[in-house]
Amino acid sequence: MAMATSEAILRVLSGSLLPRLHHSDLSSKNSNSLHAIKANVNNTSDKRPVSMRLLKSCRRVYALQCRGGVFDGKTDVSRVESIGCKCQKAESVSGVTAEDHNETWFIGREASGPSVPVNGTSIGPSTEEFEMGEQLKHENGGLVTNGEPAATGTIKDTSDTGRVNLIEDEAWNLLRASIVYYCNNPIGTIAANDPSSSSILNYDQVFIRDFIPSGIAFLLKGEYDIVRNFILYTLQLQSWEKTMDCHSPGQGLMPASFKVRTVPLDGDDSATEDVLDPDFGEAAIGRVAPVDSGLWWIILLRAYGKCSGDLSVQERVDVQTGIKMILKLCLADGFDMFPTLLVTDGSCMIDRRMGIHGHPLEIQALFYSALLCAREMLAPEDASADLIRALNNRLVALSFHIREYYWIDMRKLNEIYRYQTEEYSFDAVNKFNIYPDQIPSWLVEFMPSKGGYLIGNLQPAHMDFRIFSLGNLWSIVSSLATPDQSHAILDLIEAKWAQLVADMPLKICYPALEGQEWRIITGSDPKNTPWSYHNGGSWPTLLWQLTVACIKMDRPEIALKAVEVAERRISGDKWPEYYDTKRGKFIGKQARLYQTWSIAGYLVSKLLLANPSAAKILVNEEDSELANAFSFMISGNPRRKRGQKRRSFIV
Repeated sequence: MAMATSEAILRVLSGSLLPRLHHSDLSSKNSNSLHAIKANVNNTSDKRPVSMRLLKSCRRVYALQCRGGVFDGKTDVSRVESIGCKCQKAESVSGVTAEDHNETWFIGREASGPSVPVNGTSIGPSTEEFEMGEQLKHENGGLVTNGEPAATGTIKDTSDTGRVNLIEDEAWNLLRASIVYYCNNPIGTIAANDPSSSSILNYDQVFIRDFIPSGIAFLLKGEYDIVRNFILYTLQLQSWEKTMDCHSPGQGLMPASFKVRTVPLDGDDSATEDVLDPDFGEAAIGRVAPVDSGLWWIILLRAYGKCSGDLSVQERVDVQTGIKMILKLCLADGFDMFPTLLVTDGSCMIDRRMGIHGHPLEIQALFYSALLCAREMLAPEDASADLIRALNNRLVALSFHIREYYWIDMRKLNEIYRYQTEEYSFDAVNKFNIYPDQIPSWLVEFMPSKGGYLIGNLQPAHMDFRIFSLGNLWSIVSSLATPDQSHAILDLIEAKWAQLVADMPLKICYPALEGQEWRIITGSDPKNTPWSYHNGGSWPTLLWQLTVACIKMDRPEIALKAVEVAERRISGDKWPEYYDTKRGKFIGKQARLYQTWSIAGYLVSKLLLANPSAAKILVNEEDSELANAFSFMISGNPRRKRGQKRRSFIV
């Protein structure tokens, strides 16, 4: 025991503790975990404002090569350039100019000292981590305390708490190292900062959807500037001309991502300027426009106002215009008979061909949430009256459609099993002509007697019975699902923990497409092989959505259990993008390491579990008028005769 503890302390001193951390078993400590988390969060905060850290990005960093967390004394040097503003006219901070920071040498240190950040990661522990390790070594390490061995119970409790503290410290260091700067202002976080990857692709860009957990983490820490800058600068990109093959999409489209590029000033090669280079899908794999970007932008805008108390941003004329442009794009009339948004495959988090074209649940849940957020923020004025009326009518129709037709549990499954088909009438029971033989064999055995979920997609003669985690969780958060349905979704997660969580939370969808079905639906996609990536892979970033949903339904113990599962290995595995296999045992075949939204998702979960009341910045509570309108539609006959006078609901 003493030898094992000595090795652990030596790893703290050598800087190799973090990659080797594993969680043995925290399941027995649920009763005290919430208090422990709160203490841990308070201990890991970096109190410095963002403005004091700006110059980190305005330099090229050179570091001596090290192996295993210890400098090897050799002379080879690895050069790492940070992403950020390299403007020549940056003002000095604390008497040091940006020019002075253009090139900085970090000289080798003793193995027992704090770490040097390299390319977003730390070689060995940071100063705070090193001091914590020293404290553990002398006070709680199990070696000697005032000449006596430490008590056995103290060793385990303190080591668990200290280990979790180190994971959170590492996560915050990595998140801050991923910040992108535009003219010395923090503007977002890159998708991944993996030093082991030789192919960057677009992982060095700021993705709208990927930044959401990062933005929420910064908001919860009281660091508002980066979120405010992100909101306003991405709004400017909304109005950019977007053309592919001579065709331009709607004006309200938000970019999927953007990159900060430093280019020479015209006519002056000695000076540079920063430019924003957005991607609206023209360069994306498959050339798909990001439908979810604008919806997430509205959700984050509301969260910023609620958390910071700064409503001046959402009240700005350009921001109000941006909200309206997104709404008009989403509420535009088309050929569809349904209130759900019709989108192509790959237009959301699942951005490759996975058979979600049509009316995927994820888009509908975000759409509903964005409508509620927008209604809350839109300034009351005559020019917005028609838009607000259309928004309210869509809210009622959308909530009825999803709750009534997407919901599946054992009772509903038996009802579908007995459906009659080819019903040509206005009062048909099987409205979408669903064939009972579509019910997959796995679902019959999988569905618990207590619990249910919202299916992935609904189209004429087609129900996608797969479970899509993000869509179900955000249906809880946004109140798109009823309270009973919300509890049933969480009941399902608890009942099928081994399938949906297992060794790493959380399955992006369940089950995976396999065999001939995989070949037909994905086109034999080599990245979306069964139980990998979007096809049944496990994504740690989904932790934060799970946490918000559980807190809203007053069941935080589910999220706490999932966080403890993740803590056993996510740091040691270097924060992968996703995990493979049915139980999430392997790091994903093509997963990037140090994936920013894996890091941010974990941090948001910890912050919310420490302060559950903060979840209100994301939650949409259903108002009484919407609930009454929905009750009227349920109690009345939804199969209204043709020619019956329509009734609109103005909420």
